[in-house]
Amino acid sequence: MKDFLKFCLATIVGLIAFTIIVTIICIVSLVGIAASSNTTTTVSENSIFKLELKGEVTERLADNPFESLMSEEQVALGLDDVLSSIQKAADNEYIKGIYLEAGGIMANPATTEEIRNALLRFKQTGKFVVAYGDNYTESDYYICSVADKVILNPQGMVDWHGLVSQTIYFKDLLAQIGVDMEVFKVGTYKSAVEPYTSMEMSDENREQITAYITSIWDNMVEGVSLSRGLSAKQLNEYADRYIAFEGAEASLEAGLVDTLLYMDGTKAYLKEMMELEEDDRLAILSIDEMKDLEKLVPLDKSGNVIAMYYAEGQIVDVASAGAMAPEIVGEKVCIDLRKLRNDETVKAVILRVNSPGGSAFASEQIWNEVVKLKEKKPVIVSMGDYAASGGYYISCAADTIIAQPNTITGSIGIFGMFPNPHKLINDKLKLNVETVKTNKHADFGSMNRPFNADERAIMQRYINQGYATFVQRCADGRSMSTSAIEAVAQGRVWTGEMAKDLGLVDVLGDIETAKEIAAQKAGIDSYTLLTYPEEQGAFAMFLDQTKESYITARMGKVMGEFKEEFNLIYNLENMNNLQARLPYAIHLIN
Repeated sequence: MKDFLKFCLATIVGLIAFTIIVTIICIVSLVGIAASSNTTTTVSENSIFKLELKGEVTERLADNPFESLMSEEQVALGLDDVLSSIQKAADNEYIKGIYLEAGGIMANPATTEEIRNALLRFKQTGKFVVAYGDNYTESDYYICSVADKVILNPQGMVDWHGLVSQTIYFKDLLAQIGVDMEVFKVGTYKSAVEPYTSMEMSDENREQITAYITSIWDNMVEGVSLSRGLSAKQLNEYADRYIAFEGAEASLEAGLVDTLLYMDGTKAYLKEMMELEEDDRLAILSIDEMKDLEKLVPLDKSGNVIAMYYAEGQIVDVASAGAMAPEIVGEKVCIDLRKLRNDETVKAVILRVNSPGGSAFASEQIWNEVVKLKEKKPVIVSMGDYAASGGYYISCAADTIIAQPNTITGSIGIFGMFPNPHKLINDKLKLNVETVKTNKHADFGSMNRPFNADERAIMQRYINQGYATFVQRCADGRSMSTSAIEAVAQGRVWTGEMAKDLGLVDVLGDIETAKEIAAQKAGIDSYTLLTYPEEQGAFAMFLDQTKESYITARMGKVMGEFKEEFNLIYNLENMNNLQARLPYAIHLIN
């Protein structure tokens, strides 16, 4: 018995000691992380900012120091970090140029346009931009085409071939497992439900996709044409030839690149530009170092603040557990906008919208807060890659709407979708469900039977009401008649360029354009730009590293470009019945 007690006591003491040691290690790690986060970069003379075009680009990328502790390589970029780093490089007298290294950036057209525009502004300072790529994807090349010198590896390629949009259809798969989709919608072009009700693309959807990807491609061709001195006809011929597979020499002869060099030759070229000797070291700054440069920016003496509020991801009523992508949580956004409305130091708000839509209810609540915010101060919407359906819903009340030519917007329409597994329950599993009810519709939405005619009529009226409200919000916000909105609605998707011609967008431009207009509307010359919502600190991130969030994050990396579809299915049970959103994902393969 004594031995047993000794063993138990030793075990308890060991567990306590282990817990103390782990706690100390965590505290030391957190202190180290906190200390490193307060460091600033020192820039030496004749430095170069190296921007690696690699990984997925999101609006904002939260620094997660625990990924490095868990040996996780974070291959991603925050658009805000990229743009601010380019601006810092322009403003710093010691930084002489930017070196772009193509690495397969994953970014939608409007995001690449933002980066490209920032580089064009950088070049106006007289500093150089040099680009190198072992291989250039189409997105890489579109950005890098602005460079003073575009260098290609002698064994590399420029993958210039045009844009394509692909949609996956699930109807037959669902039928195999005994699941039908009960679908209700308004909008001839509201194609989000098609993958669940058909196995092929409708004529209307094909029409709108053809229109917007052609518009995006034409804009890309125009940009490269201006930068490279090539005609649109030539660039389309190179795409149709698929010049990438003709070898690097063909791209050189075509004028897509300026010279063929290996990586070491490129570094030698950069040294020549910097007037360095062969053995001298290039002073190169990474984006992480640029992020730490002048990290603590003091408030402008005027005391004026322009708030940049980021609304990125699908619009939801409640946060999804372990979501693999950013979300716009209706209640949280409303609280945040209320705070900005009541903050007297905030003179204008830029609502940065990058969303394909989502819950119609949450969109309505956010719209209401935008209206109230606009009563007290200017509200400027800056659209990112997407500001469509619910994304347009929350944008339409703004004083000014700014979009990139390649922004996907519009899609003014509503749908409801209900998975019904009655065939799975009754036919495949051979289950029998007996129902006893007090009222006619007490078992509305029951999974053991399809909707009846009365229920379908009820749901369609509900959807129609939601659509009518959506159209009215747009009409009020844009000072247009409901009939004028109806003419461009019906769920039809537009590019920013098209939307401007239709009156849904005011100005074509980027984030810098939004800042200029916000300051002008507020009547201020100087201000401090503050971003919202506040990002999680290191300790909060640590607490948030749940088993579920880690697993879904890993699944997101495994699923790659199809993670949005996976995330949708993963969180289907939490979706609001009424949805204002795009097809669940639009993939422009490049």
